Amino acid sequence: MKILGNEIKPGMIIEHDNDLWEVLKTQHVKPGKGGAFNQVELKSINKNTKLNERFRSSDNVEKVILDEKDYNFLFEDENSCHFIDNKTFEQISINKEKIGAKSKLLKENIQVKINFFEDNPINLELPISISYKILNTDVAIKRQTASSSFKPATIQNNVKVMVPPFIESDEEVFIDTRTLEYIKKAK
Repeated sequence: MKILGNEIKPGMIIEHDNDLWEVLKTQHVKPGKGGAFNQVELKSINKNTKLNERFRSSDNVEKVILDEKDYNFLFEDENSCHFIDNKTFEQISINKEKIGAKSKLLKENIQVKINFFEDNPINLELPISISYKILNTDVAIKRQTASSSFKPATIQNNVKVMVPPFIESDEEVFIDTRTLEYIKKAK
């Protein structure tokens, strides 16, 4: 499906230079001279390389149409993460390199969306917010207003996040999987 260069958004998969690219960031730039363009940061799905590219609003770009299926995360081993389709009970495994940093946010039985291109898994989408148990966090210092109002904490798989001072170890919190930011305390 053809789209214009100014319609490229983060999360899209596009075909460019005979490869599939995931759009990581976009920034619309209107210089003093010349026409406006979209500065796009791309990550190759097959080669795991990055590229910064400029697309003018008149450029045609091929947006890849993906098949999306729901899977539940089962477990991970040294190299792969394993998933199951709840309807067909078909199991698939995806290399951790293809998943990237998202693999550290997976928990058992969490439902994810896996995108396929020509029956090959391309990437996976996590739910926007997931609850995690705080493994450890610093003790809040009373009346600590000179520094930020957040403190460091560690959730599963040694992922570091920032949480408010009232959050203690062994509590459950919701984390935004896109930004790793604290959302709210779980009940």
